Amino acid sequence: MQSESALLARLRGTIAQAKAVASAHPPVPLGSEAADRALGGGLKRDGLHEFYAAEPQDSPAALAMALLCAVRCRATGHGAPLLWLRERKARSDGQPYGPGLAELGIDPDSVILLDLPDLMAVLRAGADSLHHGGATAALLEMPGKASAFDLTASRRLALAAARMGMMVLVARGCAQPVPSVAHSRWRVASAPSAALAADAPGHPVFDLTLIRHRGGKEGIDLRLEWNRDEQSFRAPLSGGVSAPAIGGADRSGGRRAA
Repeated sequence: MQSESALLARLRGTIAQAKAVASAHPPVPLGSEAADRALGGGLKRDGLHEFYAAEPQDSPAALAMALLCAVRCRATGHGAPLLWLRERKARSDGQPYGPGLAELGIDPDSVILLDLPDLMAVLRAGADSLHHGGATAALLEMPGKASAFDLTASRRLALAAARMGMMVLVARGCAQPVPSVAHSRWRVASAPSAALAADAPGHPVFDLTLIRHRGGKEGIDLRLEWNRDEQSFRAPLSGGVSAPAIGGADRSGGRRAA
């Protein structure tokens, strides 16, 4: 049997190693102080995160939220490109538009778009991209049922993300959550934005519900606004005043401020 001093030394070594790994891949803060505090610092940088549309019409919002989280990861990281992997059939929902990305504060040159024939090709390309590294984050767009994205496929992506220190974001439109090893899983809906000066369209606003979290923080409701100039999320502004950002469902199905 190990002596007490040897056991303590081993435990100290294990703790030091865990701290070193954590410091190498610090969480990605969303930018809202209250939201980041609730999430324990932000999203796991070397983790797998899923974004499900609350309703079919919210599919663009789920995709946008996943993309903006990838942008946030890049803004707080080493500035490597973003990988966006999508099935060719997703063209029917529209193609990424350079000026539109720029309007969100995204440099189109920072995004590498792979237009792939089917879901299996998306999963293979995602795994290969993680294996070789060189990117800040990988966004996998998976509309519809996507039966090939099962527990095994998610485990492969999560392990590769942890090994390479890359964030993996999966956007699911018109789909129901399925078992996976995702570090976090979100339900996303679009929310009304406040008009800017001269009645110009406001910043994108999202209603989010954290439906799974490996840190045990499920059930958090957030309303976040994207600030394109700072490439960061914040509590929505209403007449220049920060609106409540975190709450829960009341008995009528609405929201209450925390």
